[in-house]
Amino acid sequence: QVQLVESGGGVVQAGGSLRLSCAAFGRTFSNYGKGWFRQAPGTEREFVAAINYNGASTYYVDSVKGRFTISRDNAKNTVYLQMNSLKPEDTAIYYCAASAGIFTRAMMNVGAYNAWGQGTQVTVSS
Repeated sequence: QVQLVESGGGVVQAGGSLRLSCAAFGRTFSNYGKGWFRQAPGTEREFVAAINYNGASTYYVDSVKGRFTISRDNAKNTVYLQMNSLKPEDTAIYYCAASAGIFTRAMMNVGAYNAWGQGTQVTVSS
């Protein structure tokens, strides 16, 4: 079982940047694909980005391409989400997730993930 703990959320003005971190504990972190999702009040959880076990392959939702970057450091058991040029519509709770499955476009779906963190709030003011 992988346990995930997110950090790095906060309040930032539009155009600003934040870096989210997700530390993993438990089973071998390096074998798992990782994803970031977000959920705003009254909406469903939305895919943001995913990265495969060695960082060689990534997926992004169109709305964050060119602004967000997902990366991982397996030596530190941590995955990151660098968020630049933030917009008010990026405001949400951001969740980290881990998947033991094969890394395909299915990683863009909530159901592909075996473990979830508690989430960290990101608020972008206009």
